[in-house]
This record gives sequence, structure tokens and C-alpha cells, in this order.
Amino acid sequence: MRIRATVAVATGALALSALAVPATQAAPAGDRPGVPSYGNATHQGSAAPKGTARAAADAPVITKAVVNGGKPIVVGAKAVKKVSVSITASHPSGIADADAIIWIGSSLDDPDSFGFGAPEAFDCAVVSATTSTCTQTITVDPLWLVNSDSKTWNVGVWAQANDSYSTQNDKFGKTSLQRLSKLDVNAAPEPVAKGGTVTITGKLSRANWETGTYKGYATQSVVLQFRKSTSTAYTNVKGVKTSSTGTLKTTSKATVDGYWRWNFAGTSTTPAIITAGDFVDVK
Repeated sequence: MRIRATVAVATGALALSALAVPATQAAPAGDRPGVPSYGNATHQGSAAPKGTARAAADAPVITKAVVNGGKPIVVGAKAVKKVSVSITASHPSGIADADAIIWIGSSLDDPDSFGFGAPEAFDCAVVSATTSTCTQTITVDPLWLVNSDSKTWNVGVWAQANDSYSTQNDKFGKTSLQRLSKLDVNAAPEPVAKGGTVTITGKLSRANWETGTYKGYATQSVVLQFRKSTSTAYTNVKGVKTSSTGTLKTTSKATVDGYWRWNFAGTSTTPAIITAGDFVDVK
């Protein structure tokens, strides 16, 4: 397992950055550096300016936070993933700044928790005199992920008003990480005699974050589909399970020219994927 980068936060500029760790350096299984606080707020919630008593009514109100457009975050084996984050907050004095983090663990104070934050300050756009929507991107690097991280993550958010009052919610919402899937298809022979047998093969694989490669996804249900060359719609032919190495193989009778493809519906850890159709000419 590779060492994970600790997410560090620079207050003021609100820049979060990962500690530089050689990619080849090994770490004990289960080793997860802690996640320090983000923004300028404490984990307990609103933070008042120095010397000013804190009151709930003085804190900004965060009304909305959207990560990756509300869709699961799909991460490949090696390439970093840029994830959009949008935070909407209100306060009588207006909103000056915001911050966010996605993380897993029991709490941000737990050294076994881990997360990714925005490397740059959020860009806040005024919606009204009291409300702003602040946006930025979070970079998810598979170098610091293990396969069991393909699950639900917490979304922590922070906002600061123009009068310096701030508020923070470490579990404002949820998002999820998935391991990018790949699927291929081959239908043969090409051409085939009418009434003959077409053999359709393929392989379903997904990102292995611990090795930086793609590994076959075993014992998964995949649907074989066919479309006549004169049609625009695919129909289901049969369901096939992948082998222990993720391979697919089945046969079907050739009656007319058309396209064969595989359709994987996806799982909670792996997104759905459909191959392009492979054309077979029937003589």
C-alpha cells in the first residue's frame, strides 16, 4: 500500500496541499495520516472574531453544497481527478470566503481519518447583498487511495462572513468515490454465415488504486445486447457473468447483420459502462 498524503491547510489563503511523499515508498497496511482542520474555523462550528462573543445568530448560514455536480466521483488508476465544489451561504454582512473538504473516518480529529481539500482559495460570486456562491475544485489523486475507499465520503464545508464570523459543518453532506471501469467487446467470425454461430467475448475491469493498474472485475452480471443494422435500438439477448479474471464469453445465432455490445449496469463501487457495438456481417 502506498503512503497517503496528509492534507494540510494554510489558514488565511485557505490553501490545502498534500505533503510530498515518494510514490514508491511503501507504508504499513491501514496507515492513514490524520486530517487537520480546514478554513479558519474550529471543528465545533462557528468561530467569532477575537474578543467578540459568539452567537448562533451571528454565524453565516450554509444552505447548499454540491460536489461533482451531485454525481459520484469516478477515479481512474493513475490520473488525478478534478472535482468541482460549490458552496452557497448567506449572512447579513455578505459572504467573504468559503472552504470544503471531502473525507472519510470517524471525525476530522481522528488521526486515522483522511481527506482531500481544495488547493486554492474559493472564488465567491455575489448572488445578493447577503448571499454568495463560492466555487473551487478539489483534486483527488488515486496515488493516495486504497481500493476500500470506493464508498461514501463526508463533505465538510466552511464559510466566513464579511464581518469575520464563520461557521463550519464537517458532515454537511455526502459524496462517493468509484473505481473507473473499462469494458471491451469482440464478436467473431466476421463475416459469418447466416444461421452460424457468433462468439462474443470481452473483459470488464476497473481501477486498482493500490497498484495503479486495471484489474478484472470478477463474477459481475453483464448483459449482451444486439442491434440490427436497420434499427437504432438495442435489445437484450442474455445475461453473462464475468469470470474470476473479469473475462466474458458467450455465443449466439447469427440471423441478420448487426451490432453486438456488452452493457454493465454498475455497482456502488464501480460505474456503469456500455461498449460500442461490434458489427458482424451475415452472409
